[in-house]
Amino acid sequence: MSTVVFEPTEHPHRRRNALNGDWVLVSPHRTRRPWQGQTEKSVQESRPAYDPTCYLCPGNARAGGKQNPQYTSTFVFDNDFAALLPDGPRGEVGVGELFQAQAETGICRVICFSPRHDLTLPLMELSELRRVVDVWAQQIEELGSRPDVNYVQIFENKGSIMGSSNPHPHGQIWANYTIPLEPAKEDAQQRAYYDRHGRALLLDYLTQELDAGVRVVIQNRHWVVVTPYWAVWPFEVLLLPRRHVVALPELSGDERDALADILKRLTTRYDNLFETSFPYSMGWHGQPTDGQRHPHWQLHAHFYPPLLRSATVKKFMVGYEMLGMPQRDITAEQAADRLRQMSEVHYSTVADSV
Repeated sequence: MSTVVFEPTEHPHRRRNALNGDWVLVSPHRTRRPWQGQTEKSVQESRPAYDPTCYLCPGNARAGGKQNPQYTSTFVFDNDFAALLPDGPRGEVGVGELFQAQAETGICRVICFSPRHDLTLPLMELSELRRVVDVWAQQIEELGSRPDVNYVQIFENKGSIMGSSNPHPHGQIWANYTIPLEPAKEDAQQRAYYDRHGRALLLDYLTQELDAGVRVVIQNRHWVVVTPYWAVWPFEVLLLPRRHVVALPELSGDERDALADILKRLTTRYDNLFETSFPYSMGWHGQPTDGQRHPHWQLHAHFYPPLLRSATVKKFMVGYEMLGMPQRDITAEQAADRLRQMSEVHYSTVADSV
């Protein structure tokens, strides 16, 4: 039996994700290793407000041949190359126990945050961000009211490093007949916790995070951003409302204003961390849209950024992560502290004023 006293900033350990039941290996001592591996090309983009070759800019032809209107605000359209199709068969299509398959239907849409080709979320005005929040909620209401849709997944892949095929700031909306894997895992964990305690898991979690303080990044009257105890990605965060809310459409006007505020503050801190347009995948998780109310659910958003040490060094999910379990080097507490130190004045604004 070892007599060494466990120190979470020095010793390998694993942490359980209470929200989905998975585990992550934390190896904080590895931050001292030299890096001679893959680095990404650092690109400080200077994009125009309008790009005549961009298939998402107002008035331009899209890749599928359709024409964009001269939109002046947030714009949503059906994806020309959708991963899901609305008019298809449903049911079992596999053969036997070892070759199971199910037909799947759904709707895929694209949401252009702004007509401006050069405005990512941290560079948008609060009124413009509020419009994005409203459109997210509207899309969930519209698509979720359909009898053939039981889950609406809103997400953004920011940056080519995250697979974004177009630099015009945009997100996506996928509406499924079945509940996707990650929300389904969260549904099961939240339901089990609610059955045991009669309270929403993420509300109890948020109360304890606020009491501890060490993983809280930023907060306002209605929202809190934390680096979750079980974070996998280096600077991953979880965005939570303070009150019990099961879906985006339930947010009040004040909560939507506060959400616009905290989105701008968070994404600005991200950009300032390595003075680059910070890539990430983010998405909203809320209750299924099956016509039932699910009190065990709590609305939240995940941000999964890959950058690790600089604008050119990213975290790779390979080897042990693919074959064993997720692993991270810096602790969640260390990552939260780094983000807390970041300014909320965008670095590009500072550079322009010098």
